[in-house]
Amino acid sequence: MPRPTAKLTAEDIAPVNDAHGPRSKIGPTGRPVPDLPEPQPPARTGPAQVISMCNQKGGVGKTTTTINLGAAIAETGRKVLLIDFDPQGSASIGLGVQPHDLDLSVYNLLMQRDITADEVIRATNVPNLDLLPANIDLSAAEVQLVQEVAREYTLQRVLEPIVPNYDVILIDCAPSLGLLTVNALTASNGIVVPLECEFFALRGLAMLTDTIGKVQDRLNPKLEIVGILGTMFDGRTTHAREVLDRVVQAFDERVFHTVIRRTVKFPETTVVGEPITTYAPSSQAATQYRDLAKEVLARCPAG
Repeated sequence: MPRPTAKLTAEDIAPVNDAHGPRSKIGPTGRPVPDLPEPQPPARTGPAQVISMCNQKGGVGKTTTTINLGAAIAETGRKVLLIDFDPQGSASIGLGVQPHDLDLSVYNLLMQRDITADEVIRATNVPNLDLLPANIDLSAAEVQLVQEVAREYTLQRVLEPIVPNYDVILIDCAPSLGLLTVNALTASNGIVVPLECEFFALRGLAMLTDTIGKVQDRLNPKLEIVGILGTMFDGRTTHAREVLDRVVQAFDERVFHTVIRRTVKFPETTVVGEPITTYAPSSQAATQYRDLAKEVLARCPAG
């Protein structure tokens, strides 16, 4: 059993000063929190870093992270495309788009050669953030793609024309390791793994890393894990601290320093159909996603 991290307060996470200048205290992951610079707007747009939000376990914060990380990166002046790649259409709903009202979705883009991405992409109410929406039709794609030649590369093929138009493309994957998720990983440069700080979520991580390894070996050698993100963290519980400790021991620097804590704000943002960065811009949750954006951009400098 690893030694649990100590309980942490907001003061523990904030930078402090001593006689030798500023230094960082220990963050919730048990490591010193780095002082990352504010991201500057890029000199030009594209080509995009394509990043999948992937975890086969449901309810770990993939959609919440995709929406709010995308919005936080868009605040830095980067052009961001969010791809809803889950038939439930949760990311679309979270940005105010009703899936059952869609005439065209990512399903049409995948399965119809005469449909272009520009016909399906929608602007959102967040500056610099666009959405490629999905609905239940996408569930049929997994069955239909089985018969296609080079079926694992279908998403990559339809994204190629628009990669130069964006700085970052985030893919909200379905909670499975099926053909849709393999398509997302094949089209991506990197993966962010949202991981609920709970024991059952930790158990599934080995299966996910095995799938990632197979995709790297057989389909996409440039695929890398950008980072593992602790979500729904409650530092008051020993269990959450122990789970986070285990993840850091196993994956070390691949674990983001930023941790997303539990808050009632996230369900509220789904109801209003906007990210936390615009719904409650001064909240702790919005600050956490802005910190995460700094880390992601530091690890993917091309983005």
